[in-house]
Formats: sequence, C-alpha cells, structure tokens
Amino acid sequence: MGHLTHDEFFSKLTNLFDYRKNQDHGTINLVQKRLSYNTPSQSTDTDPFTDLNPATPLPVLIRATNGKGKDKRKEKVKLSTIVEPADLEAFYGRYADVCKKGMGALKPRDRTKRKKQSRKKKTGPAAARGPGVGAGGTCMMAIP
Repeated sequence: MGHLTHDEFFSKLTNLFDYRKNQDHGTINLVQKRLSYNTPSQSTDTDPFTDLNPATPLPVLIRATNGKGKDKRKEKVKLSTIVEPADLEAFYGRYADVCKKGMGALKPRDRTKRKKQSRKKKTGPAAARGPGVGAGGTCMMAIP
C-alpha cells in the first residue's frame, strides 16, 4: 500500500480511533520518523555525523497501525503519509486534534494492584523496625 494524502490519512486515523472506542482493549501505534533517502554517506574525519545536519530539510514519515500481530494479520490496518517540511506545522496541528479526540475514550490503566504491592513493601516488617534498621535487624549506633 502506498502513502496516503493528508486528508485520507486523517479520515482513516479517525476511523481507526472510532473502531478502537467500541472495543474492550486494543492498541494503536503511532510512529514518526525522518524520511531519509538512500544517498551515499559522505562522512569525513571532521564531521562523522553528516546525516544529522542535512543540506535541505527532510520530510517526515508518519505511520499508524492498529497493533494486530502475526496471528491476526488480515485485520491489521496500516496507514502512512509523508509530510514535507513546509507543511509540518499545519499537519501537526490537525494531527494533535485527531489524536486528542481519539484518545478521549481511552480508559486509564488499573494500577490498584501495583499500589497495593508498593504499600505492602512500605508497611512490611522492615518498615516496622524503624528508621536506620537494616535488613538484618541491627541498628548502627555511636557509643561515646
């Protein structure tokens, strides 16, 4: 599948978030990276990282998937688009709006189990002995 136009990308990303709202659980992966062209590297001894400072700004590749693995490959949705440097600001404004609307229905993780475990550690037998008491039950005191 080729790269989508920005409007197609946003409409399909909105559909992906809407589909996710109706499910109990799931993942949506959003990836952004600089699109580099296959040009031979011309690194020198003075600047070994010439690809970090390109002569012209490079476009950005934006991808989104629904996180389906190998076992459900037929259900996997892959979206991608290329954003030119001149269009980045307008694209990111709209991208942020779509992501905020889509993430509004997400449920926060249930962290009560983790909190209970951390409270047990704090109120366990080591905490009952008081401050300065090591794991062996001894306390270091200076005797005059």
